[in-house]
Amino acid sequence: MDFEFTEIQQLFRESTRKFVEKEIKPIADEIDRKDEIPPELFKKIADAGFFGLRYPEEYGGSNADTVTFCIFCEEFARASMSVAFQSTMQAFQSTDFIYKYGSEEIKEEYLVPAIKGEKIGAFALTEPTGGTDLSRLRTTVRVEGDECVITGSKTWVTNGPIADFYIIGAMADKTKGFWGIDFIVVDRKTPGLSIGKKIDKMGMRGLRSCEIALDECKVPLKYALAGINEGRGGKYLNGILAEIRVITGALGLGLIEAALEDSINFAKERIAFKRPISKFQGISFKIAEIATDLEAAKLLVYYVAWLMDKEGRESPKCVKYAAMAKNFACELAQRAVDYARRIFASLGYSTELPVNRYYRDAGSLLLGGGTTEINNVVIARELGL
Repeated sequence: MDFEFTEIQQLFRESTRKFVEKEIKPIADEIDRKDEIPPELFKKIADAGFFGLRYPEEYGGSNADTVTFCIFCEEFARASMSVAFQSTMQAFQSTDFIYKYGSEEIKEEYLVPAIKGEKIGAFALTEPTGGTDLSRLRTTVRVEGDECVITGSKTWVTNGPIADFYIIGAMADKTKGFWGIDFIVVDRKTPGLSIGKKIDKMGMRGLRSCEIALDECKVPLKYALAGINEGRGGKYLNGILAEIRVITGALGLGLIEAALEDSINFAKERIAFKRPISKFQGISFKIAEIATDLEAAKLLVYYVAWLMDKEGRESPKCVKYAAMAKNFACELAQRAVDYARRIFASLGYSTELPVNRYYRDAGSLLLGGGTTEINNVVIARELGL
């Protein structure tokens, strides 16, 4: 593996960490308790340029690569998984398709304001009847004259209750299955779109998720980003799922790092039997395992990010390795937070300490980008099994 961080990437990590330590980490527990991310924090993240990382300068971005974006994900997740998830939704899932397939008019209408933090986006794909088998989406889209008409429902829509626009995945041609999916930008004010119930979660507090319903929503054809029945939607989805997996792995790195830092500090300070508990192998060995997990996961996640920058996210190698990286980092994050909770003993069961939040947030990593089981299906398929 020839990968190593560039000087610019290292400087970006340093500046991002300073931002996180100043603006996010001090209020992370408050966000969890109040179940609300302050709107002013969202604007600070926008003003710092994080929402435009992936996009060219002409739209207000900085044209950063995938490795740099993963650094952003990792550093944000160190402080607050909720803020990290909201930020990646704004900076990636809800805007990537507009950048790749939207007209200049649509980019000015949605992408540029999203980068500035003036409009909030959401990506709506999962449905109440299932999330893994995308070939059976029940939300449909059909063409009527110069409009497309969308009918169906979505659930687990991150940013859904506060979004100004939604990227809706809908089935245009059921006979094509996965490859019959298309994507449409739907404004919140569109007649027929309604916000359903809020989804309360054990973790990821502050990150708003909900159901939405679409009842004969009519939007101009120009907002059908992949074109209806042109076959681009499935190709796009295959690529974006691979990148979602690697950035979810990067989020897992941040959580492992947070668990490691807190465990080390606590173990050095906590005294039992006249010495710090870090001097007991039952504790120090757990910390050693978390540290080893972190380094191994970093190597895989950043290798895949680097490979995507070289070969493109749709390449079979990237699709396979992204699924591996996501599974590896996110499963290790489960072990890291569990070990950390045990190191803190009864204090780890209290909601007063961040380690409890880490433990509750970790489960979300097993869902984003596909479950471990579906990613194993992807890996097995790419291995020719």
